[in-house]
Amino acid sequence: MPYRNLKATETAETIFNDFLARLEEKINDTSLDRNDLVRDTLYEIYFGQRPNIKNFYSHKHPVAARALIASLDPRNTTMEPEYYTDLDQEKYANIKPLIWLWQMFDRSPLGGNLLLAFSFRRMLAPYIFRKVGKNFKCFHFVEWSFGYNLTIGDNVVVHRNVLLDDRGEIIIGNNVSISDYANVYSHSHSVTDIHDITSRPTIIHDNVRLTYHSTVLAGLTIGENGMVGAMGLATRDVKPYHVNVGIPAKSILLKSNAPEQYKKID
Repeated sequence: MPYRNLKATETAETIFNDFLARLEEKINDTSLDRNDLVRDTLYEIYFGQRPNIKNFYSHKHPVAARALIASLDPRNTTMEPEYYTDLDQEKYANIKPLIWLWQMFDRSPLGGNLLLAFSFRRMLAPYIFRKVGKNFKCFHFVEWSFGYNLTIGDNVVVHRNVLLDDRGEIIIGNNVSISDYANVYSHSHSVTDIHDITSRPTIIHDNVRLTYHSTVLAGLTIGENGMVGAMGLATRDVKPYHVNVGIPAKSILLKSNAPEQYKKID
């Protein structure tokens, strides 16, 4: 069923649009340091007032509040990918402030307001990911590894608490739906040496559905109109129009709209 068309009050819609327009304008202002921009934006979101730079770490704030204020600045934070030796530090440094803004926005009271949050994430995504198509819809608490190795097509929906490990690259086609708590990987570890990493692109073709709590391992291809069922663990490619379920996931069903060349179940 299609989503209902919901709106805020006219006043709130104006405020939301103004917030996003001003933020994007600042993101594109090359005279501004993105770390400063993110720090100040998050301060306004969390404390409800304009930041006073001179009094950021004033002792008038409790020590826990000072720790929070310090952590609003991306320069005072580290994220998991920064510990990986295969990270392109130059690429990541440019987008890290915006990744931190996205994640901290999600954890703020604003992050659960989908009327604003969908537009906020849709606005930020092209500045972080390699490519993002039209009508991208992303729910809260979605995470990724590098960001710059992630390609997303048109009309893609990513639901809550999804992990997109683009360390080795993930390519997502058009009209793809990724359900809550799904995991897509693009790197793996040697059985004998945890530090021996293999990175391989993972490809999710058009019209694919990855359903609740499913997992796709590194280097796999999920064919057009393919589906991985709830809790399914894809350890091999999923053929176009096939529905794979189980651990490990196996094809149990061919979609009724499959073209003749795909009408075979292993």
